[in-house]
Amino acid sequence: MTPSKVVCIGRNYVAHIEELQNEMPDAMVLFMKPNAAISGMLKAWPDKEIHYEGELSFIMGEGKISGVGFGLDLTDRKLQSALKAKGLPWERAKAFDGAAVFGDFEPIEEEDIPQLAFQLWINDELRQEGDVNLMIHKPLDILDEVKTMTTLEDGDILMTGTPKGVGTFQTGDRIVGKIFLGLTELMATEWIVNG
Repeated sequence: MTPSKVVCIGRNYVAHIEELQNEMPDAMVLFMKPNAAISGMLKAWPDKEIHYEGELSFIMGEGKISGVGFGLDLTDRKLQSALKAKGLPWERAKAFDGAAVFGDFEPIEEEDIPQLAFQLWINDELRQEGDVNLMIHKPLDILDEVKTMTTLEDGDILMTGTPKGVGTFQTGDRIVGKIFLGLTELMATEWIVNG
């Protein structure tokens, strides 16, 4: 299945907004990544300050959320900061090839979405954790808002924002994204950063 696009929400966790010293938005912050940004592999960019942002991600099917997976929204942080300072769009810092990294997706029922949580580990150190309850905008509310802007096709992916703890990675790092349904580990996705 090839998504036509990835729709992302920015500034959806208060602690992450504070971490980057951003202003609290008055409305939902949405942006898109093209399908060319999608990858299953994670590589290093030694000449850029690329940050990982672990996120709960959802895949669309039959007009609704049909699956959940762990996603990495990669961001060229220095470039993004420079663009924001000039009031310019973020795409150059967010939509480059390989900037949306995903593992597999598992089927999910919409009624189970409020129980989802996730963790991101690097080299066996916990770096990020979040859950739906900490989100400013919940996944089904995000879905409703996105539908007022664009048509979501089967296979399109919705990324729901990142909690605090973003940072850089390097060649050889082992990154593991875990998703929990309540207290039960639903899935784990592992990447080794390629050079």
